[in-house]
Parts: sequence; C-alpha cells; structure tokens
Amino acid sequence: MESEFYRIKRLPPYVFAEVNAMKAKARAAGEDIIDLGMGNPDLVPPQHVMDKLVATLPDPKAHRYSASKGIPGLRKALSAYYKRRFDVEINPETETIVTLGSKEGLANLAQAITAPGDVILVPNPTYPIHHFGFIIAGATIRHLPPGTQDNFMESLEQAVRHSVPKPLALVLNYPSNPTAEVVDLEFYEKVVAFARKHGIWVLSDLAYSEIYFDDVPPPSILQVDGAKDIAVEFTSLSKTYSMAGWRIGFASGNEKLISALTRVKSYLDYGAFTPIQVAATAALNGPQDYIDEVRAIYKSRRDVLVKGLEAAGWPIPSPRATMFAWAPIPEEWKEVGCMEFAKQLLTHAQVAVSPGIGFGEYGEGYVRIAIVENEQRIRQATRNIKRFMSKSQEYLEESRQHLKDREENK
Repeated sequence: MESEFYRIKRLPPYVFAEVNAMKAKARAAGEDIIDLGMGNPDLVPPQHVMDKLVATLPDPKAHRYSASKGIPGLRKALSAYYKRRFDVEINPETETIVTLGSKEGLANLAQAITAPGDVILVPNPTYPIHHFGFIIAGATIRHLPPGTQDNFMESLEQAVRHSVPKPLALVLNYPSNPTAEVVDLEFYEKVVAFARKHGIWVLSDLAYSEIYFDDVPPPSILQVDGAKDIAVEFTSLSKTYSMAGWRIGFASGNEKLISALTRVKSYLDYGAFTPIQVAATAALNGPQDYIDEVRAIYKSRRDVLVKGLEAAGWPIPSPRATMFAWAPIPEEWKEVGCMEFAKQLLTHAQVAVSPGIGFGEYGEGYVRIAIVENEQRIRQATRNIKRFMSKSQEYLEESRQHLKDREENK
C-alpha cells in the first residue's frame, strides 16, 4: 500500500512550517517574538457589526442550517457595494455567491471547473492558494514570472503560445499578495480583450481592494466592458473590516462560473453561520468611515516600517497597497537565501517574517513583512533589526555553516 495519496504527493512541504515551528519554540521559551509573518489583522471589526452579531444570536432560527449560496440580504449588500464602489451592476441571484472567505471560494471553483491536466496560468510569486488550489484539483500550473503591468501581456502571450493544451484559466491578484503591486483599469482592459479572444477564464482576487495608499482606488476587472463574459472576481471582508476569522467572502461575475461554484458548494457546506452573514450585511450596508480609519492606520504603520528599516540599514520599497511590504533581502544575504535570512532574523532579532520562497520560486531573494502590529511594536522590530544588521556578517557566517552542515548530513 502506498504511503502517500495522489493529491498529497503533489503538495510540497509547507514552506512556512519551519519558520512557524521556530517561532512557536521561541515563544514557548519565553521570548518576545514580534510576528510580522502572517497577514492576520490585529484590528477589531466595527462596533456596529459586532453589535449586530450579538443581537442576532438569541433568535432560535439563527442556529439552524444557513444557505450555501448565502442569505439574500448579504448578496444584495454585495451588489450594492459593487455599484457604489465600481459602478458595476451585479445580479444578486445569478452573479454572486457568498463564500467562506475568498480562499475557500477560489479552491472550490478550481474543483468545479478543472479536469486533470488542464493548464492554469498563475503569477509567481503569488498567494499559495492561487496555484495549489488548482494543483489539488489536478491541474498543471504554468507560472508567469514577475514583472510590471507593462510587460505582463508579453509574458501572457508567450505562455499561451507555448501551452498544450490551451490554458483553461488565468489567475490575477491586484493589489498583490505578496508583492503589493497595483494595476490600472487599462491593464484589465488588455487582459479581458486577450482572454475573450483566446477563450480563457479569468479569476481575479481583489481581497485588498480597500487597503490602498494612493489617491486612486484599485479598480475591479468587472468594470471592463465584456468582463463578465469571461471573469469572476473574489472579494473578502477579512481585511476591509478586520473580519478575517469570520470567514466571509464573495465570488461575483460570470454566471456560468458562479453557477458551477454554487453547485459544488451545495454538496460541501451549508454556508457561514447565519448571524455572521447578518453582521456582514451590516458591515456592507452600514457607515463606511471605518474603512478610511483602517486605511490610515496601515498607511501610518507602513511609513513607520519603511523609515525604521532605512535607519537600520535595510532600505525597502514603500508598498502602494495591502498590509504587506515585499522586501528584497540585503545583498550579502542572497547567497544563503531568504529562508535562512528569515530564520536568522527570528533567532537574533526576535522578528518573524515570511520567506519569499513560500510564494513561489521567483519569491527567492525576498521576504514579506506584514504590518499587523501596532506602531510601537513595529518600531521595536526595526530597532531589533538594526542591532541584527550591525552583526550581519557574524550571523551570515553562522548561516553558511548551517547550510554546510546540512549538505554534509544529507
């Protein structure tokens, strides 16, 4: 009997597991670890949303099975959000479905539309579910290397030209996790025209639509004429309203894709807990000043991080969106790689970050830093890193020895 199952064999060991184990061990030993690794919001949802959740709990009907597709009021609230934010009409009956966060929605859509061997185009680096959701479904992944929106179309055209069979779908994620890259509406116009020409589905992850720092808000692909012919978009309340643990998201757009996802989900779940859906409706329909406040908090944290790391001798690009900084590791550390750099940062600076290799092979040479601690803690983190950088050569030699010992023990 084989020791591993087919789909499990296609999933490599979780890259973040080693750093997470080190983090847990250090905390168990009493160390004060500043965790800038996982994108886990530390802010509290709007008070009126929490009040709505509590108010709904005593209703006996609230504790029965909910609706897999999502309660009608929440789907209508999502439609209203698209209208006021993007001026896009979404039919709440046929063009949207409530998901258990955008991650679950994308993974289940992959199961719904993918046959073994289908080719899926996925950016690299990217959030792991963007490719592993399709790998679990049996697909073949063709990665699109990193680049700006100006040269993305060239990479896309080359990938389609050299893929057999023709790609089934293209995954997009802007603002991007982990790179924080943003694109404009013209970019989506080019993608939609290309996808319609070649008969390729487009799956857009717009989870960070409201966490941006430029004057111009990130657009939706559904703003493009004809986008609904080939595109579906995933959104989430996790970051916008600091409701990550509530697991509420949406898929919206093409009716055929929404129908396929709805059918698969009808076999798998009864939807999120009804009081959570009612509270999520209050989030979308209620006052929206909370979003401005959250955006201002993340922007201020970003500035503290960037300024502090520059003072520490590790200048990094200032992200234009998301709750992450995508930071090239110091030049001298590139010989040992981002995983070793992240481990040494945890050991000697008590700061946890995510190694870029966890987001794909082209993430090597980077770490993702999440601004999910308050400004005081971020300042402490940059002071710790400054001390680390002052002994960088000593720690680098330690890493060289670790890698040498590991190689000899193979």
